Amino acid sequence: MAEKEIQSLPQSTPNGKEALGDIEVAPEVIEVIAGIATTEVEGIFGTRGTFATGVAEKFGKKVHGKGIKTEWTEEGLIVDVYCVVQYGVAVAHVAREVQRQIRESIENMTDLQTKEVNVHITGVQFEQAANSKAE
Repeated sequence: MAEKEIQSLPQSTPNGKEALGDIEVAPEVIEVIAGIATTEVEGIFGTRGTFATGVAEKFGKKVHGKGIKTEWTEEGLIVDVYCVVQYGVAVAHVAREVQRQIRESIENMTDLQTKEVNVHITGVQFEQAANSKAE
């Protein structure tokens, strides 16, 4: 899970006026952004969650941050993604696309820069099993 440190966003003052206040982003928000960005990449079957997220999904709750770990270091934000790819895709291409999509989504939505986006492929989903899951 993410380190429970809320990150403040850089803020400039409009036309030299007084600052309006602080903007803070919780680590869970960054995990959700990264999780949604990951599942939007073609070739990704899903992300790997924990037992608790599996139970929550059985009860109908959609967990967007599963399989995502964030960490703040002196150098910046590090994101680790644990995902399953579909059989037959070019794993290196899909992993690079996940990195690009996460980096772009986090920057567009929060104005935060990522130092690293590490993609861990934890499995391959075969078409036969994917079709039976849809039924």
